[in-house]
Amino acid sequence: MAATHNHAHGATENGNNRRLLAAFGITALFMAVEVAGGLLSGSLALLADAGHMLTDAAALMMALLAVRFAQRKPNSQHTFGYLRLTTLAAFINALALLVITLLIVWEAIRRFYQPHPIAGWPMMIIAVGGLVANLLSFWLLHGGEGEKNINLRAAALHVLGDLLGSVGAIVAAGVILLTGWLYIDPILSILVSCLVLRSGWRLLQESLHELLEGTPSQIDIEKLKRDMCLNIPEVRNIHHVHVWQVGEKPVMTLHAQVVPPYDHDALLHQIQHYLLDHYQISHATVQMEYQQCPEDDCGITAEPEPVHVHAHAHAHHQH
Repeated sequence: MAATHNHAHGATENGNNRRLLAAFGITALFMAVEVAGGLLSGSLALLADAGHMLTDAAALMMALLAVRFAQRKPNSQHTFGYLRLTTLAAFINALALLVITLLIVWEAIRRFYQPHPIAGWPMMIIAVGGLVANLLSFWLLHGGEGEKNINLRAAALHVLGDLLGSVGAIVAAGVILLTGWLYIDPILSILVSCLVLRSGWRLLQESLHELLEGTPSQIDIEKLKRDMCLNIPEVRNIHHVHVWQVGEKPVMTLHAQVVPPYDHDALLHQIQHYLLDHYQISHATVQMEYQQCPEDDCGITAEPEPVHVHAHAHAHHQH
């Protein structure tokens, strides 16, 4: 039965990977087509939409990398494996997006003063092609097991947002073909750039927060400390708490001052299962103590102090 479940889970993961790879190929291909079309037709709106498609391609690539690196085993040089590479890639991608967006906005402002001739029909054809590519990618990511997989859902949301950019480029091409009003192109390119800027800025904040070992946004440390003391009677105090994130996995270390337990291992497992059930923390190192540390806050940057010996135990739990 277990073998059947593992086989089915593996087949699902392979199907998800194929969907991600197909969507990435479609998005990257039409991003290149839009860049070429924007340069040939003179349309800044197409170039802005290509920048938005770059965010989609990057999101899909990071989802693929996350799956690939998650399968690599940790070693003595990289004890958490290589999941942090996806965060580094996200940070670099966000910086590149912000630079591209600023360049497009600068060019759009310049075109208000010096309108640039635009070939309407090539712009329209390529914009419609971009819309079809986005719809196809969204169908790939949203179908099948897509709604159950966090990577596929996140990538699908990126592609859904890019549909607005493609629609904007089609509207700009239609206005130019019907009226010859060239100012619609820089106006819509700025609107699309604002969408890219918003996505890029959020991505920059999230990736930088993770690179700086910030506490995951879904975890309130003070609430965790209070709730654990209330829900586990043997726990008197929680301190020296550190929570950070590697890839999508939260990691924690903490000190727990406890009443000397009748069954040490049972209490340790109770603490670990509490963290797993309430905070989805499956990787926690717990130091149990019968007397409280002299300092409640860890002075990681302070001068080292003499080591006080307590009755304690280190524990690692991997669900």
